[in-house]
Amino acid sequence: MLLQMAFSGPYFLHPSSASRLNPLLFTKHRRSFGLSRFRFRRLHQRQLAVAASANGVFTSPEIAKTFDFASEERIYKWWESQGYFRPHHDQDTVPFVISMPPPNVTGSLHMGHAMFVTLEDIMVRYNRMKGRPTLWLPGTDHAGIATQLVVERMLASEGIKRVELGRDEFTKRVWEWKEKYGGTITNQIKRLGASCDWTKEHFTLDDQLSRAVIEAFVRLHERGLIYQGSYMVNWSPNLQTAVSDLEVEYSEESGTLYHIKYRVAGGSSSDYLTVATTRPETLFGDVAIAVHPQDDRYSKYVGMMAIVPMTYGRHVPIISDKNVDKDFGTGVLKISPGHDHNDYLLARKLGLPILNVMNKDGTLNKVAGLYCGLDRFEARKKLWADLEETGLAVKKEAHTLRVPRSQRGGEIIEPLVSKQWFVTMEPLAEKALRAVEKGELTIIPERFEKIYNHWLSNIKDWCISRQLWWGHRIPVWYIVGRNPEEDYIVARNADEALEQAQKKYGKGVEIYQDPDVLDTWFSSALWPFSTLGWPDETAEDFKRFYPTTMLETGHDILFFWVARMVMMGIEFTGTVPFSYIYLHGLIRDSQGRKMSKTLGNVIDPLDTIKEFGTDALRFTLALGTAGQDLNLSTERLTSNKAFTNKLWNAGKFILQNLPTQNDSQSWDSILSFEFEKDDCLLKLPLPECWIVSELHSLIDVVTVSYDKFFFGDVGRDVYNFFWGDFADWYIEASKARLYQSGADSVALAQAVLLYVFKNILKLLHPFMPFVTEELWQALPNCKDALIISRWPQISLPRQASAVKKFENLKLLTKAIRNARAEYSVEPAKRISASIVASEEVNQYISEEKEVLALLTRLDLHNVHFANSPPGNVDQSVHLVAGEGLEAYLPLADMVDISAEVQRLSKRLTKMKIEYDGFIARLSSPSFVEKAPEDIVRGVREKAEEAKEKIALTEKRLSLLGSTVPVPDC
Repeated sequence: MLLQMAFSGPYFLHPSSASRLNPLLFTKHRRSFGLSRFRFRRLHQRQLAVAASANGVFTSPEIAKTFDFASEERIYKWWESQGYFRPHHDQDTVPFVISMPPPNVTGSLHMGHAMFVTLEDIMVRYNRMKGRPTLWLPGTDHAGIATQLVVERMLASEGIKRVELGRDEFTKRVWEWKEKYGGTITNQIKRLGASCDWTKEHFTLDDQLSRAVIEAFVRLHERGLIYQGSYMVNWSPNLQTAVSDLEVEYSEESGTLYHIKYRVAGGSSSDYLTVATTRPETLFGDVAIAVHPQDDRYSKYVGMMAIVPMTYGRHVPIISDKNVDKDFGTGVLKISPGHDHNDYLLARKLGLPILNVMNKDGTLNKVAGLYCGLDRFEARKKLWADLEETGLAVKKEAHTLRVPRSQRGGEIIEPLVSKQWFVTMEPLAEKALRAVEKGELTIIPERFEKIYNHWLSNIKDWCISRQLWWGHRIPVWYIVGRNPEEDYIVARNADEALEQAQKKYGKGVEIYQDPDVLDTWFSSALWPFSTLGWPDETAEDFKRFYPTTMLETGHDILFFWVARMVMMGIEFTGTVPFSYIYLHGLIRDSQGRKMSKTLGNVIDPLDTIKEFGTDALRFTLALGTAGQDLNLSTERLTSNKAFTNKLWNAGKFILQNLPTQNDSQSWDSILSFEFEKDDCLLKLPLPECWIVSELHSLIDVVTVSYDKFFFGDVGRDVYNFFWGDFADWYIEASKARLYQSGADSVALAQAVLLYVFKNILKLLHPFMPFVTEELWQALPNCKDALIISRWPQISLPRQASAVKKFENLKLLTKAIRNARAEYSVEPAKRISASIVASEEVNQYISEEKEVLALLTRLDLHNVHFANSPPGNVDQSVHLVAGEGLEAYLPLADMVDISAEVQRLSKRLTKMKIEYDGFIARLSSPSFVEKAPEDIVRGVREKAEEAKEKIALTEKRLSLLGSTVPVPDC
């Protein structure tokens, strides 16, 4: 509703009004003055348009009807070519530094990227305008699994397998793919307006970053924080690698719960325990059967042995443990520590052995006996058939499973004990916890501190090895002919490794490197400082820009990336890598659902930009609250596209009402106003003093919100001021100066319009960089580009009394407009008015009589001010605009009273007939009792509505009847 009203603005007097009316039509000298003014504007338009587009980048609003989204790329390239994205070292202030979360090199732009780019660019542009040396470091992640998968699929389409090529040739092919396609995501991020310093762009497999990764591994190993061991991991049989918790997605899926008999050794045929499991094929890895200590059903079997089905009589102990859920399934738990995370932890606690029944490719191994070599799912089917045949199958039933699937390949992940490299996390986590506790690190929103603290307080060791070919090769070398678990060397390169091996094992020693690569998150954990030159702490960028200021990302990777950066930053540099963590929420569809291809509700950012423009998309995304998910809809985007157009039209109006550039006398008058000074503000007329005061208040409020990272508040406050105060009120009020006043008043209005609009563009620029820069470049006397212009000064003067007075003028204006709309007064019709108020109020209202008359279509020569009601009160519409401020509008000016009485009388008759029909239906028991409840409720609502309309119409007729008799209905 706000948008609909705002398009027609203060001249919206009646629902049937389709557009604003030209104020020139209502000036006393409209014919001579209006025509010459029009001709003056056309000439002026051509001069400014030529100036604005002289460099071929920018287009003046006086030429283009609307902002052309196609110009966004031209503007971006111009910014970049001018070097505006690079930090200026001559600025002697604390730099603002933010590292971009590196998107996967395989990635294509999605709304998550659009969100982080928008928020980070807002921070960067704001701080740049504040005069701080600003560095936004961009880059991409090599995305080990994702990239290897993409290239493997590409090769498969050519009939080539990775193993056929060999490691070196395959890696070469991946680099070739990266060079050809790796820049896609970067170019798409630029399309969003990201003002990064692209001269410092990094890739996690760059030489510099690779050196940092190796150094980090070596130092952690030297400090005893890296070790090798066999532990439970998430195993991807198709990818043939361990994957991180982040790369596992859980989905609710329909499955089966299998009930199987485990006979009790030495017991009768009735002595057995029934186990309920969703993965019967793992029973070959069972090492115990557990029941709850207080489960009376099974207490007599505790301490005895159970026979594992289909294993030729293998016995396992029956134990009791309080972790067993008595109410799940049968209350009996099979413990398979080689294939279940919880069972693994329980087995380690109880000292139970660990049996692995599965090969790395998802087939069963020799521990499974006759089932060896079968795929895990084929083995499940065959095993159940055999259990049924032997009488050990009790039943199977439908069951909803929480299935772990690979984020990359979609296959079901297998918990598996595997030999991997790990980082000991507890000592690192302790330092990261203290950083938040001591206030060295602030998390926004604050509620995520509890989640951060909980995770770090219960942290597990980090599996950092991956069985891939694409990535940072683990810097570990083994000795040919020796036990690799005991004899290995950690070094920075092969030469250093060989040198160490020769010293220890002799000159003839042979070595070979570990085939695994490091988890992609390992290199990402070093991102804030490796991109600045670390481990070379004498590097200029490291000394100048580290530690960084801000880390902004989605709250879903607080643990997997953010917390690890904090730990690694403190460990390797001695300080937290950033002062603030800003966490944004997820973007959902208009119904609050997660976007997915399955639901068909994915909104593509590039398509959105084509239809609505980058600025509208950014503004929409930025209005969210930190940490809260945002529901994105085309309605919101449409609204903010309209906001872009409103800005454009405001710029067009201002430009069309400025003097020509060679009119030095007029420009001297405009530039003589110093609105930042108290004495200047005090001399301003009411509308000008009001809008400038409100602007100065807005600057303070918005600046505080920017500093606190309350971006949603910034957007809403500037939006409301621009549309609600500036466009809908001051621009309209200024027409009384521009079209009906002398030269001094014209210059004042021009100066205020220009001053306020320039500051609005500055406040909005971090949100909507393209349209604001385009408009800024069209304005005269703007020496610097908007992107590097100075932020508005805070604590500027304002007049609270002027704000209060103008609010009274607005209330009076609204009251008169509402009356005109209520009585269906023709928009062009001028009416009389008597304003009744105290002498003080009448004085400041009467001083702006021209503004009031313009905004409400009053007859300027018949607006009277008094401190008591006029004599024709009975024949006037009485309006109470506010305390001590009233207005009387003569009915005869507003309507043809006789015709209006006849019209309303006929209307009243119809309404009463309609109302009687509703009451008759509601009085009928057969209708009320038999009709559906919603139908009855609808009739009641219509009856109430009709009753209210009848009362209002009768009141109107009563008022009109004081002048003309009311005929019988």
